[in-house]
Amino acid sequence: MNRSPLDYFILSLKGMAMGAADVVPGVSGGTIAFISGIYEELIDTLNTINFSLLKHLKTEGLKSTWKKANGSFLAALLSGVFISVISLVKGVEWLLEHHPILLWSFFFGLVLASILYVGKQIKIKLTDFKLFFAMTIGAVVAYLITILDPSETSDANLFLFFAGALAICAMILPGISGAFILVIIGAYAPVLEAINTRDIKTILIIGTGAIIGLLSFSKLLKWLFETYHRLTLAIITGFMIGSLNKIWPWKIVLTFRTNSKGEQVPFNEQSISPFNFDGDPQLLQAIGLMFFGVLIILILENISSKKNPIETS
Repeated sequence: MNRSPLDYFILSLKGMAMGAADVVPGVSGGTIAFISGIYEELIDTLNTINFSLLKHLKTEGLKSTWKKANGSFLAALLSGVFISVISLVKGVEWLLEHHPILLWSFFFGLVLASILYVGKQIKIKLTDFKLFFAMTIGAVVAYLITILDPSETSDANLFLFFAGALAICAMILPGISGAFILVIIGAYAPVLEAINTRDIKTILIIGTGAIIGLLSFSKLLKWLFETYHRLTLAIITGFMIGSLNKIWPWKIVLTFRTNSKGEQVPFNEQSISPFNFDGDPQLLQAIGLMFFGVLIILILENISSKKNPIETS
């Protein structure tokens, strides 16, 4: 695919959006990739990275190998993800602490509109019981994940390696948040601390696990899209529906944990009605941010439908 410098700049912006989403425990970077029209190209590109690529490099040279691996696409996207994670992690952490309702409202609008967008790609009919069943299974699994009790923090190297592998699988699967998986297994705090403190050793351990997990899981996703395209889209839609519970803005804290600074922070939460927040002064702002999130998806849908339509046959 021939792309202009502007196209690669836009790809980097999409990568930044993916990175920003992945920092938040509840929003999947895979969802952003999907709604921005680059998801299947990303999966296809990841599947070109294997040992045969090294053989191709030896026989055909760097230029041919770079093209075969869709290197420019991957470099533009991952640079955006990297810039976003490094630069926004402190800001997102601050928003989660001081304005959680507004932040979650924005992402709730994003994901809600994304569900409608992905659902449109399936062109589901009332008689498609198999698709409805797959969507229901996806929703139930994702919902059950959101209500699991988070584990206590662990910083063992082997644990962090597998945490990186598991989280990255969730990050590229729309609807399942890699950051939330880290919260559930108790790895979110050490990962966030490693990024904030530039702990190179810990980042390398997590990153190695993430690379191995990413390359392995992408092969499964590619096979699913090639063999069961509409069924896979239905399951993804279900995942996104089930994940809405995690990103519902209004929650009450059931239990707390002590973070690395010795502060008490929410550990386990439960979704409640916004009207149970007595006179919540942020209600109108939260609703406005939800609509803003929906608006962004409508704009992305309009762009991606012109440049990169999704095949549903």
